[in-house]
Amino acid sequence: MAISAYVLIQTEVGKAALVTGSVRAIKGVIAADDVTGPYDVIVRIEAPTLDDLGKLVVSQIQSVEGITRTFTCPVVNL
Repeated sequence: MAISAYVLIQTEVGKAALVTGSVRAIKGVIAADDVTGPYDVIVRIEAPTLDDLGKLVVSQIQSVEGITRTFTCPVVNL
């Protein structure tokens, strides 16, 4: 069973569409959408383990040009 999370992303001004397109190309990204509010992009990701999920965020998503901050929310099944 894969671990899922939502990644809330803040971008540089005017970079949301570019970030969304770049993030969508990353393996493990299920969906990425531009939004309004305190965050500019919301991404749904999946990985086999929590460690892999963390690596996906830190080594791939956070390295996308235009991202200034991320906030990762793992999904829990209650």
